[in-house]
Amino acid sequence: MRPLALSLLIATVALQAGCGWDGHFSLFGYSTRPNYDLTIKTVYVPIFKNDTFYKWKEEDLTRYVIREIESKTPYKVVSSPMHADTELIGKIKFVQKQLINQNQVGEVRQAQVIITAEILWRDLRPGKVGDVLSAPRQGGPGAPPPGMPAPPTLVTGIGQFETELGGSITQAEADALNRMAVQIVSMMEVWPAPTPTPLPVPGP
Repeated sequence: MRPLALSLLIATVALQAGCGWDGHFSLFGYSTRPNYDLTIKTVYVPIFKNDTFYKWKEEDLTRYVIREIESKTPYKVVSSPMHADTELIGKIKFVQKQLINQNQVGEVRQAQVIITAEILWRDLRPGKVGDVLSAPRQGGPGAPPPGMPAPPTLVTGIGQFETELGGSITQAEADALNRMAVQIVSMMEVWPAPTPTPLPVPGP
C-alpha cells in the first residue's frame, strides 16, 4: 500500500504544480516567477540631481542604485535613453546630520545622518512613454486620483555611527545611501493588484 500511497501523493503534487509559458512553476499559490515585469529589459540611470549643499552624494547614490539593479533584478542598465525601455531618475532633496549623544567635554559619541530623495521610474517604450512605473498602483493606497500625474516617490535612508566603536560620519553616509538604494530597487518590483472590496448585497 505504501508505494500506491506515494504514487498518489506524487500525482497530486504534479497536478497542483503548474508550469507557465515562461518556464516558471507554481505550487500551492507560490511561484518561482520573479517579482519584476519581464517585458522590461533595460533601464537608463542618469546621475541623480542634488538640491542640497552636500555635494557628491548624488554620484554615490547613483552608483549604489546601479549596483543593486544589476545584482538584484533581471534588468540591464544601459548608458543611453535611446536604447532603454525605462528611465530611473532621482534627486536628493534633504540631508541632515543629527547629534544623538556626546561626552562630558562636548565631543560626539553618537550621531546619525538622514538623507531623503525623490525617485521617478518612467516608461520609454512606444505607446507607454511617460507612464510612471514607480507610482502606487491605481486604486491602491497613496495612488493619485484618476487623470492626475503621479508624483515622485520619496525614499529616506538613515545611517548611524558611534565614535567609540570606530564609526565615522563617512561610514554613516554610505550606510544611509546603501539603504536608499535597496529601497529604490525594491520599489521596482511588481506586486499583485489590490483585490476590490465587494459591495454589500442589499437584503430583500
